[in-house]
Amino acid sequence: MAEESQRSTTPLLHDHRQPGWLRRLTTSLRLKTSLWSELSGAVGDLGTYIPIVLALTLVSHLDLSTTLIFTALYNIATGILFGTPMPVQPMKSIAAVAVSETPHLTVSQIAAAGICTAGTLLFLGVTGLMSLFYRFIPLPVVRGVQLSQGLSFAFSAIKYIRYNQDFTKTTSTKTTDPRPWIGLDGLILAFVCLLFLVFTTGDGGRRNLVEIDEIGSSGTITTSQRRVEKRLRILSAVPSALIVFILGVVLCFVRDPSIVNDIKFGPSRFHLLKITWDDFKVGFLRGAVPQIPLSVLNSVIAVCKLSGDLFPGTELSATTVSVSVGVMNLVGCWFGAMPVCHGAGGLAGQYRFGGRSGLSVVFLGIGKLVLGLVFGNSFVRILSAFPIGILGVLLLFAGIELAMASRDMNSKEESFVMLVCAAVSMTGSSAALGFVCGIVLYLLLKLRELDCSGFSFSRSNSKSGVEDENIANP
Repeated sequence: MAEESQRSTTPLLHDHRQPGWLRRLTTSLRLKTSLWSELSGAVGDLGTYIPIVLALTLVSHLDLSTTLIFTALYNIATGILFGTPMPVQPMKSIAAVAVSETPHLTVSQIAAAGICTAGTLLFLGVTGLMSLFYRFIPLPVVRGVQLSQGLSFAFSAIKYIRYNQDFTKTTSTKTTDPRPWIGLDGLILAFVCLLFLVFTTGDGGRRNLVEIDEIGSSGTITTSQRRVEKRLRILSAVPSALIVFILGVVLCFVRDPSIVNDIKFGPSRFHLLKITWDDFKVGFLRGAVPQIPLSVLNSVIAVCKLSGDLFPGTELSATTVSVSVGVMNLVGCWFGAMPVCHGAGGLAGQYRFGGRSGLSVVFLGIGKLVLGLVFGNSFVRILSAFPIGILGVLLLFAGIELAMASRDMNSKEESFVMLVCAAVSMTGSSAALGFVCGIVLYLLLKLRELDCSGFSFSRSNSKSGVEDENIANP
């Protein structure tokens, strides 16, 4: 009877089992905090996204509608694939070259640079070389890259807050035109937003409320502590970054009401770019060459390490992340979409403001998709009026969160390597240069501690040492 019962129930169990793709979908999009926290985390990386997209659109005539639609699809796909708030951010070196150097890169040359970078990362991913790099690169060197990138974001954020910026001409920050205290993009507004985010999010850590409840049930927590914990629970549920971002959008229309007249509905038409061999040559030499080391270090290796830190037990595969960057750009760049990658700073920013699952970036993707389909290229008028001080506040928190990943360097040797790597990266404005210096320094320190007893000079020295000791002690 037991066998018959098992035979009759087993098929029913198989019928009710979820397919693999559906199980992945439900796992990736399962709420790990509150819905409002995921929505707040969705806008955590816009401090870097908006200025670069705005500059590329106005200076290099990038198609904003196409970029919004493709990056929206990337966000949705990566949210489902990785199950974490994996960001989709602009390739910063390509963007900086495109709008800061003269002559400016054309849209075709920008796309060629993105395709060359994507092809390199795809090759490193499918051949397994990226996983090999990831396994053997010392952790202090990775922490140095993260520290330099985080502090670089923080320094840029302070300049966004303190000085007026003009992203219609360049992505680099200015320090010559102080921002006024009063105004719809003044210092007081930025400070109010900063204090609001600090008050609601604290240091970015999430206290274990379940554990507190268990302690409370056992009677070991006081009434005062219970009240404090209740207040912190309420504050942590506030979608603070989302509120600040919505405030910025509202201020866009207050600052320039004529925006309403310039809005045109509907996306632009998709079309394949005509990319010549000369475009590939210029794009590779001027854009891809400085971008490839940054993408390998910050978009793959640092992202995987940071993901393991923020989400223990779910460290991402370097191969998967590398292939993801390659596939995204080998598709979108041919249509004129902005070259993108996965940035550690974006992941830190989205985590800092509440993103804990793939649902966070899926929400962001849906928002971008709606904006790209409804407003199209006219959305650039809204972005151009967005208060830069508010973007600086969001970027500041993202940078500090990324830099704080380096706090696990406990020994003096590890901290020494990390700080030298970070200092060189920031001084030379090159993550690749800092990386090389960090690797060399790490190897020298290990060579210094290497046991050399097997070499002849060591044996002769030890032999002479014994003879000297015998002479001294007959």
